[in-house]
Amino acid sequence: MIGRKHTASSTHAPQMSQVPGKYQRIAGLSYIEVLIAIALIMVTLIPAIEALGPAVQGSGLHESQTSRQYAVRAKLENILAQSFSTLDNEAQAINDHTVASTTYSDPSTESERRLVFLSRYDGDNMDPADNDPFTGTDAGLLWIRIELEETGYAIETLTSEYE
Repeated sequence: MIGRKHTASSTHAPQMSQVPGKYQRIAGLSYIEVLIAIALIMVTLIPAIEALGPAVQGSGLHESQTSRQYAVRAKLENILAQSFSTLDNEAQAINDHTVASTTYSDPSTESERRLVFLSRYDGDNMDPADNDPFTGTDAGLLWIRIELEETGYAIETLTSEYE
């Protein structure tokens, strides 16, 4: 290799070329190059880390939404496990799609209370042009809405006597 002496005593420190009048630089980085590299990494790394901030903050929100979704879906599955005739009797007893069922809704003392709304539904909308799915309802078709109280988070479905 040019620029290095290979003797047993000089293996630890780099040497300059022994050619008279010529100095060759030995491979490696100077302190200035290292400092510049660190500064460039810092300049690019700080914005990248700051860009991750909203993702970390949003993870809590997504966790909350996911737990709400599971709670509402679990309640819906419990309601759908009931016989159609039982649900239909409750819907007819309430007779108002804006009133929650006290039988199937969570107790009022529970936090994040799940309200259950049941109503017969007008599937063919053949009543006199009011375009309201809750008038002129069809026997054999129920509308079910599960809502988390005071959050506006809800899920709706229709179920049929013939399912």
